[in-house]
Amino acid sequence: MAKKKTSAPKEQIGDLLHETRKFKPSAAFSKQANAKKAIYAQAKKNPVKFWEKMAGELVWKKKWSKALEWKAPDAKWFVGGKLNVTETCLDQHITGGRKNKAALIWEGEPGEKRTMTYQQLYRDVNKFANVLKSLGIKKGDRVAIYLPMIPELVIAMLSCARIGAVHSVVFGGFSPDSLRDRINDSECKMLITADGAYRRGQILPLKHDADISLQDCPSIENVIIVKRGDFLLRFKEGRDHWYHRLMQDADNYCKPTYMDSEDPLFILYTSGTTGKPKGIVHTCGGYLTGVYTTTKFVFDIKDDDIYWCTADCGWITGHSYITYGPLANGATQVIYEGAPNWPDEDRFWAMVEDYGVTIFYTAPTAIRAFMKWGREHPDKHKLDTLRLLGTVGEPINPEAWIWYNEVIGKKKCPIVDTWWQTETGHIMITPLPGVTPTKPGSATQPFPGIEAKILDENGKEVKQGGGFLAITKPWPGMLRGIWGDKKRFVDTYWSKWNDIYFPGDGAKIDKDKYLWVLGRIDDEVNISGHRISTMEVESTLVAHPDVVEAAIVGVPHEMKGKCLVAFVTLSGDTVPNEKYIQRLKDFVANKIGAIAKPEKIIFTADLPKTRSGKIMRRLLRDIAMGKVLGDTTTLADPDVLSRIKKRYEDD
Repeated sequence: MAKKKTSAPKEQIGDLLHETRKFKPSAAFSKQANAKKAIYAQAKKNPVKFWEKMAGELVWKKKWSKALEWKAPDAKWFVGGKLNVTETCLDQHITGGRKNKAALIWEGEPGEKRTMTYQQLYRDVNKFANVLKSLGIKKGDRVAIYLPMIPELVIAMLSCARIGAVHSVVFGGFSPDSLRDRINDSECKMLITADGAYRRGQILPLKHDADISLQDCPSIENVIIVKRGDFLLRFKEGRDHWYHRLMQDADNYCKPTYMDSEDPLFILYTSGTTGKPKGIVHTCGGYLTGVYTTTKFVFDIKDDDIYWCTADCGWITGHSYITYGPLANGATQVIYEGAPNWPDEDRFWAMVEDYGVTIFYTAPTAIRAFMKWGREHPDKHKLDTLRLLGTVGEPINPEAWIWYNEVIGKKKCPIVDTWWQTETGHIMITPLPGVTPTKPGSATQPFPGIEAKILDENGKEVKQGGGFLAITKPWPGMLRGIWGDKKRFVDTYWSKWNDIYFPGDGAKIDKDKYLWVLGRIDDEVNISGHRISTMEVESTLVAHPDVVEAAIVGVPHEMKGKCLVAFVTLSGDTVPNEKYIQRLKDFVANKIGAIAKPEKIIFTADLPKTRSGKIMRRLLRDIAMGKVLGDTTTLADPDVLSRIKKRYEDD
C-alpha cells in the first residue's frame, strides 16, 4: 500500500477541483478588518473616485488636476500630480510616530540577523541617494540592481526613487547573459551588486557573474559592491566601488526629487522563455496608489503586525509587497535571504515562531513543497501568531489550499488567493479578508475598483463557464509600456480585443460569480478539437492522495494533434507499475473526462524549478519532444533535468 501523505481527509479529495464550499470569515475577524462590505459598492459606483480617495492617503507635493486620461492602450493617472514615493514610504513615518518602529527584520541564510527601524532605513536611503548622485546618477538615469535578499536591496531601490533614477532589479539567480541583456536593453549607467550571496549553503558568485556580463555592457560607468561576505572577486579600480566605504562619508539627508505622477519609477523585465526580455515600465503615482491600497485591504495591515512576504525583490511581488506597499503602510516586515529548506525543512516555521509573524504570503509551489516534506515540520513550531495567509504566483490547487488552511492556518486564518502580474503592478483579483467568503482554488472576485470579466474569443462576456480573463477598464498600477518597444506592448496585451487588456490567462466563472484562474492560455492544449487547461489536469492529479506535485505539457500527436504528458512526484514509498499508471489516468478521466487523460506519465522525485520556485514547464516540453534544452541558468537544481530526461528516454 502507498503511504498516505498528510493532506485533506480522503473523503474531501474527490471533488476538490470543483470545490463549491465557501469558507466564511469569522465575525471577530470581520469586525476588526480594514475592508468593509460597502467598499465593493462604493468602488463600483465610481471606480475613478475610489482610486482618487486612496491616492489622497499618499504624500503629494502637488495634487493632480485630473484623475484619469484614457485612450487605449495609454492611461495617465493623477495627471499633473507631483510626488516622491519615498516620502510616503519613509518621511511620513519619521514625522508621524513610527520613527523607532522596526521597518525591516532581516535574516541571512547562515543565520545573521539585523533589524532596521524606520529612522535607520530613512538614514541609509538618504545616504545612498547622495552616493548615487556623487557618481553622476540623475533623474531618469537607469540603474541595474543585482543583489541577494539583503536590506541593501531595498535601500538601493528606494535610493533610486529618492533622486528620480529608474531602477531595474535583476534577480540574483539570473545568469550573466540575462543580466547583460537587461542592462543593455535599458542602457543602465550603473550596476549595484554584491561580492556574493548564499543559497542552500552554496555561494552564488554575484560579482564574478556580473564581471562576465560587463564585458559587453558599454553603458555601465560605475559598479557599487555590497560586502556580503569574504568572497573572492576582481576589483577594477576607477569603475568598482565598495558600498560601505562610499556610505562612510555620505550626508545623512538627500532632498527628494519630485516626479510627475507619470514619470517612470522602475523597469522590471519579465522572464520570457525565448527572445528579447520585455522591460515592463511602471510609473510613480498610479503604481504607488495601487500597491498602497491593496496592501492595506488585502493584507489587513495593522500597526502591530509582523508581515512576511517570502518573495525576492527580483520579481514584481518583491517590488510591490516588500518594498513599496508595506513600507507605504508603515508595516514591520521580515525579509529572508535563503531557501525554505536550509538547513532543514522547518526553516520558515522556525522564523514564523521566532519573529511572531502574523501575516504570511507565499507561493503555491512552496506550499506543495511543504506538503511533500510533511506536516511534522510546521507541527514542531508554535504558529499561533498567524492571523492571515496569502498565496501568489500561480493558481493554487484546491488540495494545497486545504492543507495550508488546516496545517498552517489551523482553520482560523483567512486565505487571500491573489491573482496579478508583473504587468498589472498590483493585486487584481482576490478575496478581501473579513468580507469575502472563500473557495479553495478560486481567487474569488476583482479587487474594488478593478473590472475583470471572462470573455469568449469574440469578446462577448461569459456569464458562467470558461473563457479568457480580460481587464476591461484601466487601473492605477497598470504597465505604461514595454521599454523602447511600443509595438510589442500593443501586440502582446491589446490586440485580442479593442481597448481591452488581455493578460494571457484562461479562467472560469461559476454560478456564484467566483473567478477561477486556469493559467496561461499558451498552456492550454488543443486535443482533438478540445481545449484542455494543463493547470486543471495538474490540479486533478495533485488531488490524488498519492500525488505531491505534477506538471503537464502538451506535445504533438499524430492522431489528436496534441496530447498530454504528465511529470509526477509521488509521496512516500509508492512504487508505480502499469496498473498504477492506468489508475492515475482513470482518476483524471473520471474527474475531467477521457479527453484529458495523459498519454504518458513520467515519475520523478523532483521537477525543474527556478530559484523562485516556479516549475519550468518549457524544459519538460523540450524533454518530451526530444528537443535541445533551452536556457537552464535559472534552475535551482540543474542536475534534475538530466535525471528526468533519462527517466523519460528509459520509459
